[in-house]
Amino acid sequence: MKPRMHRPFTALPQRQRGAVIVLIMIALLSILAMAALALDGGHMLVNKTRLQNAVDAAALSGAKRLLQVSGAVGAATVVERAARDTLLLNASALNGNGELASAITQAGGVNSFAVVELANSVYGPFTFPGPADASYVRVSVPNYPLSPFFWGILQVIAGPDPAKAVAAIATAGPSPTSPCDVVPLMVCGNPAQYDPANGMFWGYRFGDLQLLKTAANDDSPIGPGNFQLLSLDGNGGNVVRDSLAGGIERCNNVGEQVQTKPGNTVGPSVQGLNTRFGNYQGGNLSRQDYPPDLVITATDLKYDDKESPPRIEHQNQPVTSSNGNLSSASGALFDYNDWLQASAACAAGTGSGCQSGGVFERRMLKIVVGQCNGTDGGKTPIPVLGFGCFFVLQPAEHKGNEAQIFGQFVRECEGDNVAGPTPIDDAGPQIIQLYKTYIDNNRTPSNDS
Repeated sequence: MKPRMHRPFTALPQRQRGAVIVLIMIALLSILAMAALALDGGHMLVNKTRLQNAVDAAALSGAKRLLQVSGAVGAATVVERAARDTLLLNASALNGNGELASAITQAGGVNSFAVVELANSVYGPFTFPGPADASYVRVSVPNYPLSPFFWGILQVIAGPDPAKAVAAIATAGPSPTSPCDVVPLMVCGNPAQYDPANGMFWGYRFGDLQLLKTAANDDSPIGPGNFQLLSLDGNGGNVVRDSLAGGIERCNNVGEQVQTKPGNTVGPSVQGLNTRFGNYQGGNLSRQDYPPDLVITATDLKYDDKESPPRIEHQNQPVTSSNGNLSSASGALFDYNDWLQASAACAAGTGSGCQSGGVFERRMLKIVVGQCNGTDGGKTPIPVLGFGCFFVLQPAEHKGNEAQIFGQFVRECEGDNVAGPTPIDDAGPQIIQLYKTYIDNNRTPSNDS
């Protein structure tokens, strides 16, 4: 019997060649998918960062402008324009934002691209034009479409997905800080007359007229030889001049002690303070370093120490204050309320007499309120009761050994450094800062901020 001959099995190699093609196709798709993830994912991440930076800047710009124009007619529109203009400036910058600029153009302009809303709480609700007492600005870009590159391959592999796009949102508003940037002046206060609930701050109420620096022949509330000047960063005239021009970058605390500065230091005091009114004489003071206020309209007040008690006058008539409104027998005088309205109009672009290059609130001075006894002469430590924000009414006038400074008390300058839902309610000098964005009234944080 002959042995059987087995025929070679030839079908398997052909089937294997077909399987290899499938494996190669899967591998190619995987490589393309990885390339898509790397290229498109990196592209999205970079543009998300750029967009977020631009939106952050827009929100900060809008919140800063809101602080300046709050209460003015059409304030919300001014804020909206400021925020969107800042977004456009960032898109036009030569730092790789060309795609952002193109997206704004394709959307029909920045008005269609970015949404600006206002609220009186960091938690919202945010609307436009928002409430009359709004102090927070939210800027959002819900859809920023990007070039697809390999995005279609991911859609083929993983199924249809939304178009390649990113979004961003940012919220900005005021935040309380400790009283920094103080000027070397001090007013005396009564610790027994501190009742904020009734609008009383160490004996001062809103709008009270106050002599912020006495002259040589005046009775000093501190003591003989003291003229309400402080020695914060040195005693020299240059220190007084520069610090009255721009303030001293230091933060004081209630309960600490400050040193009085004996001597009148008339010339440097006048030179430093008057930069806030666009007057530059003496020293190395310049408009670039110390710009004027937006509004430099002033009163014409004099201090009459021959009356008993001494009083502040206008055209030889006593000046009175009612809720911040100053007046004399001759009529109403330019005061804090007038300045606030004029500043808002300047910031909104509707005012007249506005200073080119002027800066908002240069006429607001942060001043130490001390516990004086009237007998402290020479360089003396004085306990700090708190800090007051005073509006300076007019330039200081140099007459011999006199250089008086007149101001109105506006509010307590003190913050608790704790950001709450309405930090604007905390009295004090404030900065504009970014906040975590919340997308509903249930305080749900946004993933895009």
